[in-house]
Amino acid sequence: MDFTLLATASRPLKPGVFAPIPTFFFPDTEDLDIPTFQAHVVRIASAGVGPLIAGSMGEAIHLSRSERQVLVRAARNALDAAGLTTVPLIVGTGAASTRETVELTAEAAKAGADYAIVIASGYFAGVLAGNYTALKAFWVEVAQKSPIPVMIYNYPGASGGIDLDSDLIVELATECPNICGVKLTCGNVGKLTRIADTVSGVAFTSTYPRKNPLAPFLVLGGFIDFITPSSFANGHGAITGLGNHAIRKLFELSEAATDDLSVLPEAQRLQGIIGRADYTIAKASIAGTKFLLEKLYGYGGTTRKPLPPIAPAAAQALWEHPHTQALVMLELCDSQNGISTVKHEVG
Repeated sequence: MDFTLLATASRPLKPGVFAPIPTFFFPDTEDLDIPTFQAHVVRIASAGVGPLIAGSMGEAIHLSRSERQVLVRAARNALDAAGLTTVPLIVGTGAASTRETVELTAEAAKAGADYAIVIASGYFAGVLAGNYTALKAFWVEVAQKSPIPVMIYNYPGASGGIDLDSDLIVELATECPNICGVKLTCGNVGKLTRIADTVSGVAFTSTYPRKNPLAPFLVLGGFIDFITPSSFANGHGAITGLGNHAIRKLFELSEAATDDLSVLPEAQRLQGIIGRADYTIAKASIAGTKFLLEKLYGYGGTTRKPLPPIAPAAAQALWEHPHTQALVMLELCDSQNGISTVKHEVG
């Protein structure tokens, strides 16, 4: 079935910082905790960070198809109720087969998704990892049949080691007008630089226009530790497990520095603090992030089994780590130090 006429993206996809939203569960039943989820979506969006639903941080692999759609509808309803009607929703729709990925993408669009982000399944990575033709065919078919623009998600750690190279990603960008970008959680900054150099110019935009003009091809890092250099390499931001005011400010300063080098030292200062925190907190994974939310806001909870919770000793060490505390203090700094006085957010 061709789903291309079911929906189109209505909210522009712009360069910036996006954060994958954790999925929250009631501790006794592991049922979805929708009120907490909605509150966190609004908190993130209110900080100027774009929400991403049902990604790796959202434990999409542990969600049923119906639960995924419940989350999309809940997120859209919460954003609209908070007056954040122009904030787009990016939704993870990767599945084991191409067929199911196409179906999930169509279902997400009907539930309120503006954009899909798609990872290749790693179950048969032994066959797929070295098969350029099969990998390309996967994203081509999903993009052609998707009713909303599709972003490539390159994360070897969650796909059995499948790691797309820059040549394949550029081919997909040029040949698939319904592909709107790539998230590079491979951490390969050279790859990011090569892709951004190709797709960020006027020549690319005019020669390879997107199917939806609201959805340009964005080159996004999967971590926040390269945001300032990325801006100077024509990158477009990041999708990062940390989502807060300070990180939004880092992106804004980094972009401004490309035109006004006088603000570069402040961008570099923030980049150092945030980069170290990203490195430290990322090692604690989903359970660590949820612990930090619990510590800061009284919600977060645990993961869905079989993913284990963070051990108490490790949790305390994470909270007391100087990298974590530096980020927390950065969020509390007053405007004279370059960050507005806000409640801190780690998520």
